[in-house]
Amino acid sequence: MSVAGVVVTFNRLDKLKTVISSIEAQTHAVETLLVINNASTDGTAEYLAGLETSVPLEVVTMETNSGGAGGFAEGMRRGYASGADHVWIMDDDCYPKPEALATLISGFDGAVAELGPDVPFACSVVKFTDGSICEMNNPVPTWDWGRLLVKGQQNVMVTACSFVSVLIPRWAIAEYGLPYSEYFIWFDDREYTLRLTGRCPGVQVLDSVVVHDMGDNRGVNYAMVDRKSLWKFAYGVRNEASWQLHHRGLLYFLEFGARLFVSLHRGRVPFDLRTKLVGKWLRGITFNPVIRYPEVEGARKN
Repeated sequence: MSVAGVVVTFNRLDKLKTVISSIEAQTHAVETLLVINNASTDGTAEYLAGLETSVPLEVVTMETNSGGAGGFAEGMRRGYASGADHVWIMDDDCYPKPEALATLISGFDGAVAELGPDVPFACSVVKFTDGSICEMNNPVPTWDWGRLLVKGQQNVMVTACSFVSVLIPRWAIAEYGLPYSEYFIWFDDREYTLRLTGRCPGVQVLDSVVVHDMGDNRGVNYAMVDRKSLWKFAYGVRNEASWQLHHRGLLYFLEFGARLFVSLHRGRVPFDLRTKLVGKWLRGITFNPVIRYPEVEGARKN
């Protein structure tokens, strides 16, 4: 089984070096490693230009910072074009343990053997640097999440996950397209994995482990908005509002708006910041990206 690894990076050169080393150390080697450089300004381009790796390396330098969403869309498109059977995606602060990819593959194969060929992805367990669970990277389980566990597998069934070590088969990219690059950041991973699990759940492989070297180990919610983080939450509100309205319906859009209002109130978020986020919620009415697909050669036949 051939795998194209995809790492999206922006101004995290020191962490990127660790990610690349971690991928080189995998017991199941990637066929190619795609590093999507989102117009970094910290010497990343110069470092990558002179880098020699033990796995084939392809560096893609974006003209402008396209955000995580744009970077993953481009990386998955190129990973698909490489002809790989699977694309393995992660951020530039995700450090896979040496057997992370091998166990992802075996876990995915085990899930397919039990559930059928429609399993659309396998994701890793994400730990923080101190060994605790990474609060913001827990996947959403299905109601019958333990169905594979009772069969002796180290897999639990999930409907959505973050883009921190996810193995996606070629057929799923051909059939469901790429993430919305227009989202730029936040909710792109949730929307995409929910898109993939419309027919069959994905799986989290419990013996595939990565470390997420993020700043603070805490989840995110709209009660936490401050002036420093407003820009990220603004993308999140716009993107989820768009998805709720255009992919689920008006009532879901209104319900999301109500949850947003309550969270901002409970967090005592300053009124001017609340106003800006409500404006982003309304922006979701007209913001509605279109799914883009890679070349369809090699798509699975249904």
